[in-house]
Amino acid sequence: MGLAVVSRILSLAAFAGVLLAQDAAQIIRKSVELDQANWLRARDYTWNVNRVERRLDSDGKVKSETREAWETVILYGEPHRRYTLKDGKQLSAADLRKQQEKLDKETAKLRDETEQQKQRRLAETEKRRRKDREFLLEIPQAFNLHVDREDRVEGRPVWVISATPRPDYHPKRKEARDLMKIKGRLWIDKVEYQWVRIEAETIDTLTWGIFIGRIHPGAKLMFEQTRINDEIWLPKHSTVQGSGRIVGKKIAIEEDVTWSSFRKFRVESNIIVE
Repeated sequence: MGLAVVSRILSLAAFAGVLLAQDAAQIIRKSVELDQANWLRARDYTWNVNRVERRLDSDGKVKSETREAWETVILYGEPHRRYTLKDGKQLSAADLRKQQEKLDKETAKLRDETEQQKQRRLAETEKRRRKDREFLLEIPQAFNLHVDREDRVEGRPVWVISATPRPDYHPKRKEARDLMKIKGRLWIDKVEYQWVRIEAETIDTLTWGIFIGRIHPGAKLMFEQTRINDEIWLPKHSTVQGSGRIVGKKIAIEEDVTWSSFRKFRVESNIIVE
């Protein structure tokens, strides 16, 4: 093979790599932008959540376990929880009735809002939500992104994109600083640009508060979403494994959260206590 041919192949390969990087950033950018539309559809749904937290000893063995379960309901644009399991124990009929009464009272309060009050409240809620998620807009600039391959998840075609922090990037938002301490891989639906799966690992220490807590490098996160009723993507499963410190105490933890029983919910419906 002549030198000119080799040089041409290398040039094409480099150009293809640039295109893949650009395409990956465009894919991620579009997926973040579509997050808003997905949240608006979620207001019409209710779902169940089961959460298990395990504290581990220095040998990685479980020394304690906490289980809880609840139903999430969106009432007039606001999420509310109704617990069915706390500290591994089923709630009594009396406790369930108390939750129902609280839920009914909150529903009545929201129902009696004037249209102006409702619009003001929803605008403030949306403003907070957008602010909490603004840092995600920095992902395309903060990471070196690359389309590794194409795959299928639950029969749907996806892009598999790897993400590693750019050492020369300076976050614009405080919340985005933690992005620079994480590397990962994302599975993005090729039709609707939703995040089907995320696998991430901390590569530096994450901290919050001054003396509250820190997570050591090597902590792992997995998060999955699923398509419901051919119209919306909602959480399906997440796991967290890692070690660190909380208020000066060493911890090693595993958390497993499962979402299920997704169904359309109308505010005027009552939640029946069995």
